[in-house]
Amino acid sequence: MMISWNLLLEYLEGGDMAMNERKTIDLEQGWEFMQKGITKLKNILEGLPEPQFSSEDYMMLYTTIYNMCTQKPPHDYSQQLYDKYKESFEEYITSTVLPSLREKHDEFMLRELVKRWANHKVMVRWLSRFFHYLDRYFIARRSLPPLNEVGLTCFRDLVYQEINGKVRDAVISLIDQEREGEQIDRALLKNVLDIFVEIGMGNMDCYENDFESAMLKDTAAYYSRKASNWILEDSCPDYMLKAEECLRREKDRVAHYLHSSSEQRLLEKVQHELLSVYASQLLEKEHSGCHALLRDDKVEDLSRMYRLFSRIPRLEPVSNIFKQHVTAEGTALVKQAEDAASNKKAEKRDVVGLQEQVFVRKVIELHDKYLAYVNDCFMNHSLFHKALKEAFEVFCNKGVAGSSSAELLATFCDNILKKGGSEKLSDEAIEETLEKVVKLLAYISDKDLFAEFYRKKLARRLLFDKSANDDHERSILTKLKQQCGGQFTSKMEGMVTDLTLARENQTSFEEYLNTNSHANPGIDLTVTVLTTGFWPSYKSFDLNLPAEMVKCVEVFREFYQTKTKHRKLTWIYSLGTCNLNGKFEPKTMELIVTTYQASALLLFNASDRLSYSEIMTQLNLTDDDIVRLLHSLSCAKYKILTKEPSTKTISPTDYFEFNSKFTDKMRRIKIPLPPVDEKKKVIEDVDKDRRYAIDASIVRIMKSRKVLGHQQLVMECVEQLGRMFKPDFKAIKKRIEDLITRDYLERDKDNPNLFRTGGIVLVHFFYRKREVWLAYQSSALPERVTTPAQTLTLPAVLITLISKKVDHRGSKDLKHNLSAHLYELLAMFESAINS
Repeated sequence: MMISWNLLLEYLEGGDMAMNERKTIDLEQGWEFMQKGITKLKNILEGLPEPQFSSEDYMMLYTTIYNMCTQKPPHDYSQQLYDKYKESFEEYITSTVLPSLREKHDEFMLRELVKRWANHKVMVRWLSRFFHYLDRYFIARRSLPPLNEVGLTCFRDLVYQEINGKVRDAVISLIDQEREGEQIDRALLKNVLDIFVEIGMGNMDCYENDFESAMLKDTAAYYSRKASNWILEDSCPDYMLKAEECLRREKDRVAHYLHSSSEQRLLEKVQHELLSVYASQLLEKEHSGCHALLRDDKVEDLSRMYRLFSRIPRLEPVSNIFKQHVTAEGTALVKQAEDAASNKKAEKRDVVGLQEQVFVRKVIELHDKYLAYVNDCFMNHSLFHKALKEAFEVFCNKGVAGSSSAELLATFCDNILKKGGSEKLSDEAIEETLEKVVKLLAYISDKDLFAEFYRKKLARRLLFDKSANDDHERSILTKLKQQCGGQFTSKMEGMVTDLTLARENQTSFEEYLNTNSHANPGIDLTVTVLTTGFWPSYKSFDLNLPAEMVKCVEVFREFYQTKTKHRKLTWIYSLGTCNLNGKFEPKTMELIVTTYQASALLLFNASDRLSYSEIMTQLNLTDDDIVRLLHSLSCAKYKILTKEPSTKTISPTDYFEFNSKFTDKMRRIKIPLPPVDEKKKVIEDVDKDRRYAIDASIVRIMKSRKVLGHQQLVMECVEQLGRMFKPDFKAIKKRIEDLITRDYLERDKDNPNLFRTGGIVLVHFFYRKREVWLAYQSSALPERVTTPAQTLTLPAVLITLISKKVDHRGSKDLKHNLSAHLYELLAMFESAINS
């Protein structure tokens, strides 16, 4: 119909332009004809029996308007027709539309309005076609509102302005009825609200000002009433279910009849009244609030709580409660472990083993549980990750029964990784557990303490062939490196590498013995050569070895000198083991003993009876070591020696004899030395390393800042060192004072809280991933290399000269304190400078 109508318009205009003469139509005559067409359209809209418009009808109506607008003045009636177009709508509205609306109310009024609006749009559409010539020429030239706009404006000014208040109230009433569970005609509401949008003709002011603002106010009042009742009657989960359902239904209303632009503002009103107003009461409900949901593992309710409170947003109170709850559970685990340790104290056995196995395993399980909460219930939100971290940091740094968490974690790893450990796990389970242990390490502030305990235990696993799987050893080091950085694991990685090189070295030694049969000592000898810097420090005594062992040492030294002449071998006899054949009267037995024990036992090949003092003199050991080894041989499970008097303790007046009648059901027995508590030494070593770390941090900071205040220096030092340990403010202050007395730093003359660097040189380099600092007075170096930030590249060493004022003990003392290899590097450095 539209296509034929447009073609008709072109035909009419073109045809009339071709006419030379046409009869003039006056205004009354032409309008009377138009009135008949308009009346016919009104009758059709009112449902009265009228035939539809034919093409000829359209042609006549359009031609009439066209002719009346294209006549020569004063018979050009374009303006008068434009006015009468508007009057046609005004007359129809006042005579027909308004009376029909005024006599109806509520839903009936809404239905009538929808009908009248639909009719009005039809009327505008068809009258605009009849008067189309005005739109194309007259209106365009005069810049007047187009016909469509004039028609809609009439409805807005005459109908909408009068009844929009009643319409709004009726719509809101129906919405409230639906909220109460009644069925309503959603299509009707959709059509009514479309009128508010369409009447704005591209502008949302009518919808927003005349409907939405009142609807939002009513929504707030409605849910305020509901919430005030629900908060008293319902549990937290029930309340949240209702709140979530209300929000879902409001979104559904937007989808079905409200305008999409209302969604955000509508939901914000509902959320405010149902959640924001009562957030604290809801979370703190005594038997059903957030604490109770966490206590009872109500995962679905916690997920719902997150979804609701993330909208407000009010997640911080939820995360705080989560943090409190996790902290409380973790602290309870610490107390359980303390109680277990107290109960075991009377037995005095495997206390630490119990603590680390039970406590650490439960902490891992606790972390798994609440990490799953963070990921699943709380959608991986950063607030809850932060809460979990802070909670675990609280109790993971408490320690249990005198053992720090760092020690317990290291011992737990040891049990997993060593042969015969108490944790019997598959390879996959071991990898998974190690991953979790490394995650726990992130919460421990004393990571350096863990590193030292772990290094001690790693050393025992590697040196005594206790490691169950080399791949697992490397795997955890990779995980630790990713978590804590390369410096954290550099020594440990060096230890693992050392063992590989030591095996290769042992193979070369065996080939050497095969080639030089005259050098073979006649004893199977395995020597593990280690790099001093990687391994924990061990006591080194000049043990008086038996002649058989002395020959072994000399043979290996001769072999090693064929490989290198610049390295010094230091023998750590305390770590050695020997296999001896003991010829007892019942039978010959193989004894697996330490080097110390073997040296003591071999003394009895020459003497049947020896005193405490004779053994100590011949072995050249300390009292403590003699007591330990004699106790292990005469008072422990395997009494290889008998002592006089027969007591459970060792004293300097005791005498010892070989127990030729000793027997055991096993032909091969291992006689361990009593374990030494290394905890004190580990802590002392870590404290010493921390002093060096604080010194180095202060030097690095002052290198870049040159001048810095006391407080800022302390805070930057804490920030730098925080990844490994939390330095005490007093310790930092003490190190600053020490650096001042040693001329590393100097106080500003006018402001004692301000520090400056001096003019002495520090040599700083990394050797095998270890940070090394050498101190020189600037006078000890040529002037041309005392400027800051000069760099020399030497084999395997990066040396940077930094302008600093440092303690100078004299080059001889400095060289004396260096290992042989560092002395060699220093010589290379001096040679490079002098050249």
